[in-house]
Amino acid sequence: MNKLKGGGTLPDRASWRQLCNGLVGGTTGIFMLAMLGEYTGVPWLMAPFGATCVLLFAVPASPLAQPRNVIGGHMVTALIGIMVLYLAGNSPLALALAVGLAIMLMQALRVVHPPAGANPIVIILAGKSVIGLSFLVTPVLFGSVGLVFIASLLSNLGKQTPWPTYWHGVRRKSQKQP
Repeated sequence: MNKLKGGGTLPDRASWRQLCNGLVGGTTGIFMLAMLGEYTGVPWLMAPFGATCVLLFAVPASPLAQPRNVIGGHMVTALIGIMVLYLAGNSPLALALAVGLAIMLMQALRVVHPPAGANPIVIILAGKSVIGLSFLVTPVLFGSVGLVFIASLLSNLGKQTPWPTYWHGVRRKSQKQP
């Protein structure tokens, strides 16, 4: 129980620039997806994207906020949610198993994105009458790519640290000197 005492220190307060990045980024990202959904008549927005905005615009250097993780994490977990919904239904056990499988697969594929862990819950609670394979395209794929696009634009304006840290995460073999 000694470990529960903690002992670390609080992170520094966010700078004025960081606060504004969160405000502008989160507002722009969600507004864009909401307007695209209204304009096209198909959903571009889902609740986990609010948490995705927190990572993209408040802690953009985090490995959890990189494009590979955002897009890959949302796609993997949505697919798991749809598969479990159609194969096992919407029981409490199905919900729990879907989240556990989603976490395991995100870890195995190196695309951990915590907001995406909510996708199986959203999908299974919505049910078969609302969710089909098209859900993978919109809102999941189009929405996550849209947020990455907005983050890419906003994060590279001005003198702040460029984002993303990496796109795909594939390691290049070091070239041998002749």
